[in-house]
Amino acid sequence: MVARKRVLSSGLIPTLQQQFLLIVLVLAVVTSAIGVAYSRNQVRSLFSELETLRHAGDELAVEWGRLQLEEATFATHGLIEKKARTRLNMVLPAHESVEYVRP
Repeated sequence: MVARKRVLSSGLIPTLQQQFLLIVLVLAVVTSAIGVAYSRNQVRSLFSELETLRHAGDELAVEWGRLQLEEATFATHGLIEKKARTRLNMVLPAHESVEYVRP
């Protein structure tokens, strides 16, 4: 009986409060580990989406450059004049029929 008292008083058997604290700490560690795993998964997913969007942005930038070049080509004076002559049958007026208006 004396040996049993010594074991209880020496702290080898945890008290109810110590057991409760141990359970709470274990649950906190497990919850933290799950949170870390979830966060890493989210980071990987978001990074993959970011790379996909960057690639799409690069493709759009190339297409935008192509469209600007096409617009510049269509806006040249010679091309506009040629289309006016062929599609609209427009011609330059004779020098005598031009009237100048002064302000």
